[in-house]
Amino acid sequence: MEEVFRQEKKYLISMEEFYRAGGQFGALLHEDPHNGAHGYRIRSLYFDTLSDRDFHEKEDGVELRRKLRLRLYDPRGDFAMLEMKQKQGMYQKKRSLRLAREDAQRVARGDYTPLAESTDPFAQECYAVLQCHTYRPKTVVEYRRKAFIAKENRIRITLDHQIAASESHLDPFDPALVLNPVLDPWLAVLEVKYNGFLLSYIREIINNCNRSELSVSKYCLARSASMHYYF
Repeated sequence: MEEVFRQEKKYLISMEEFYRAGGQFGALLHEDPHNGAHGYRIRSLYFDTLSDRDFHEKEDGVELRRKLRLRLYDPRGDFAMLEMKQKQGMYQKKRSLRLAREDAQRVARGDYTPLAESTDPFAQECYAVLQCHTYRPKTVVEYRRKAFIAKENRIRITLDHQIAASESHLDPFDPALVLNPVLDPWLAVLEVKYNGFLLSYIREIINNCNRSELSVSKYCLARSASMHYYF
């Protein structure tokens, strides 16, 4: 089990700022080794209670809240990451557990038995939360990401675009999964994740972007888009 505890800021930026800031970060920071020329794909299956408690708590700005997801980097890959993010005031705590493909597929179908059978305490905690609060798979979200790293204060900058989702088909391992855009294609999301304080030159690049702070998560973007479509 891996644990990360840090501050997170999110901003909505134009694609022009996306390319400009990406070039500046690329010149000054270490690139994520998975970036390649065009970044890398992330696909996540989000879970929520029958009453959509996590969605509503995020929308209402509840200070202490959590989010559960199964994250994939390749639908044909042999593993997925089960992640729990917990908001605690200004900070986010993220814990992650690597699951073999077969176990992850069972969890994605709402069968949480592999977590109960695990000897890992975090897996057992996730099982208790998922079962006791009747969590169910709700939304698959996919996007393309470019990430940059500064070792000081464990700073991580991510630039996400092409954000799309599905609530009609919830198999994140389906390579032909049909997804619908949930964000204007001319917009992107800049995320800043750090411990302690931001280095001045990183802050300057962010401040030079024509941006607005974003309080909504990609999960909420996806759910809000579907609710707007149906209602």
